[in-house]
Amino acid sequence: MKAEPLRLLMIGFGNVGQKLVSILSIEKNQYSQLTGFSPQIIGIFTRQHGAVVNYDGLDLWNMLPLYKKHEGFIPAHPEYSALDTNTAINELDYDVLVELSTLSIENRGEPALSYIRSALKRGKHVVSANKGPLAFAYRDLQILADRNNCFLLHEATVMDGTPVFNLARTALKGCRIMRVSGILNSTTNFILTRMEEGLPFDQALQQAQQMGIAEADPKYDIEGWDSTAKICILANAFLYGDLTPPQIPKEGISGISDRDIKTNLLQGKRLKLIGSAWLENDRAAARVVVESIPFDHPFANVKGTGSVLQIETDLMSPLIIVHLSPGLSDSAFGVINDLLEIDFINKNNL
Repeated sequence: MKAEPLRLLMIGFGNVGQKLVSILSIEKNQYSQLTGFSPQIIGIFTRQHGAVVNYDGLDLWNMLPLYKKHEGFIPAHPEYSALDTNTAINELDYDVLVELSTLSIENRGEPALSYIRSALKRGKHVVSANKGPLAFAYRDLQILADRNNCFLLHEATVMDGTPVFNLARTALKGCRIMRVSGILNSTTNFILTRMEEGLPFDQALQQAQQMGIAEADPKYDIEGWDSTAKICILANAFLYGDLTPPQIPKEGISGISDRDIKTNLLQGKRLKLIGSAWLENDRAAARVVVESIPFDHPFANVKGTGSVLQIETDLMSPLIIVHLSPGLSDSAFGVINDLLEIDFINKNNL
């Protein structure tokens, strides 16, 4: 008996969501490994730009151009829905909630955290690219997922979809992870690289914004909150911690001067914003700080929008994963990777 396609309900339709839809429709023939993977997106809900629903699967080919043309889902759209997001999550028939809304530190991951909780309580799988809910409630959400026999996957929350959680889950069995550290925020790394090349901080930030690397309000990046949310997830997932972002000592890069950059370069070092988590008396601890990294350290040569993660275990020598020049496709891949894992298990009844 042929397995039914995964039915997806998407929350959020920003750049990553639009790229995901494009890969699954317009671009799909470019990717041979996606042959046979045809999930049905039955609904997309946004905070300010409307919603669409089609129980037989949305018309992705025509939906994306219409969304861009009208800058949202307007009532004239043939699949427009007036349902609110909470009702959709609690009443529509879907297999996986795909949570792609934006990070909220001030609201401690809400409203996305409540969306995920509601889906898990219904026994629905969740794939999230939103760092907030995982950073503030990782342990509670994982317990809820286990209790309801469903998956909570979140590859795209750290390093733009680089399979770090998949690696730990499948390839590091038998190892106990003792410490993780790395450059986790592309915006700050880009700014620091441009400052080394002679640009003042403000101009480097402006360039990042013009390129779409930094948000119009870049505070989460430059104040260290994005890195803090990511190291929280890593600490809780790898070290079985129960940390939240406000508990973690952090600093950003806004106080770094041109002189600081030049002084370190003359000493054979580069300034990098480093997130670290480790076991301390068998309890997870973490921090995000600006560190002086010697030129001969692998982190020092990760420039621009690149990111890097070092994983230290009790059994293997340290592993270093470097991701160079990530883009929207990388983040979309993180979501697809999680969906493929659920789809495989669903088809094989594992």
